[in-house]
Amino acid sequence: MKYDYDPETDTLTVILHEGTPDHGEQTENIITHYTENGKPVETEILDASNTVLELIRPMLGTGRKTAQTRKHRKQALPCHPTSIS
Repeated sequence: MKYDYDPETDTLTVILHEGTPDHGEQTENIITHYTENGKPVETEILDASNTVLELIRPMLGTGRKTAQTRKHRKQALPCHPTSIS
């Protein structure tokens, strides 16, 4: 696994496997690129400086507040993947 951060676009790219992306699916600020066979090869995190912090924030808290944050987040942010050509 490799990663690259571009400060100009505030994008974090995580290369999961070698391969040529065929298509991608976006859920909020995260785009996952897949091969023609459906294998994930790359994940892009847009607005990375904020998105990554929001992803790890529940891990930084403790106790009940963390559990409530996760429960609220799941309800407030439903995932509806969008295909990208």
